[in-house]
Amino acid sequence: MPWLALPFADKHRKLKLWNKYRVSNIPSLIFIDASSGKVVCRNGLLVIRDDPEGLEFPWGPKPFSEVVSGPLLRSNGQTLDSSALEGSHVGVYFSAHWCPPCRSLTRVLVESYRKIKEAGQKFEILFVSADRSEDSFKQYFSEMPWVAVPYGDEARRSRLNRLYGIQGIPTLIVLDAKGEVITRQGRVEVLNDIECREFPWHPKPVLELTDSNAVQLNEGPCLVLFVDSEDDGESEAAKQLIQPIAEKIIAKYKAKEEEAPLLFFVAGEDDMTDSLRDYTNLPEAAPLLTILDMSARAKYVMDVEEITPEIVEAFVSDFLADKLKPEPI
Repeated sequence: MPWLALPFADKHRKLKLWNKYRVSNIPSLIFIDASSGKVVCRNGLLVIRDDPEGLEFPWGPKPFSEVVSGPLLRSNGQTLDSSALEGSHVGVYFSAHWCPPCRSLTRVLVESYRKIKEAGQKFEILFVSADRSEDSFKQYFSEMPWVAVPYGDEARRSRLNRLYGIQGIPTLIVLDAKGEVITRQGRVEVLNDIECREFPWHPKPVLELTDSNAVQLNEGPCLVLFVDSEDDGESEAAKQLIQPIAEKIIAKYKAKEEEAPLLFFVAGEDDMTDSLRDYTNLPEAAPLLTILDMSARAKYVMDVEEITPEIVEAFVSDFLADKLKPEPI
């Protein structure tokens, strides 16, 4: 390799970079603007595949309207121009027929789409196929009431993957009417909000841990406050306690156009929580304040009788300043 590298033994910095850019698999290539530290492109592997000569360097992000520009399909064969998406919320759906979780999500998503449209909301879904053949694409798309990028337009499908740094499927990116990202966790939101009452699913600062959103524990360090959910209102009180701190952290990093370095969860008492405690070898105490870093296989635990906002804020500050000593998971 003709470029620089971190020393092999420098595990600490490697893990910090892994978490900072939410890398979930390898190989992964992320382009950064060195002068500002901002991400230019999350899916560099597709960039160098599509532009091996570097003619489009430095590969900066383009607006959704420009990347998606061109004809779109409906499953009945009708075509329409991508300009038809303007003024609507859009769910950009990366999926494939060969993927069982994709097919399961599609069945739920069809019902969600119907409910949102019947409620009078301006909403469209754009299917970006990862199928392995056009026949498979046609079979899968025949189940969908929304629009798709033509399968043969591989360049546009690839550009959309690049735009959102897609690392796995199914992925549902929800955009506002201006084409800006509302949430990258559309899959989780659809499964958690079957009646679509919270559409368009603006992110919540603090989440209640469930089977469907537990996958987010693998995206980077997560603060998890375990509580005794048998006490009436305990989970809601815990969310209210954490929320101002989570909002402060999120706002701070949003101002720098960076993702927050922590996700925030409240975990009650159920099978999901029991499995998480067992996997991370946590005590049964409640309340129990933790930060779990699955990729580093590390945990940080504060077992105190009473959790206060001051305790949580100090715990988070010490973690972000690398003042806490991790225990192995």
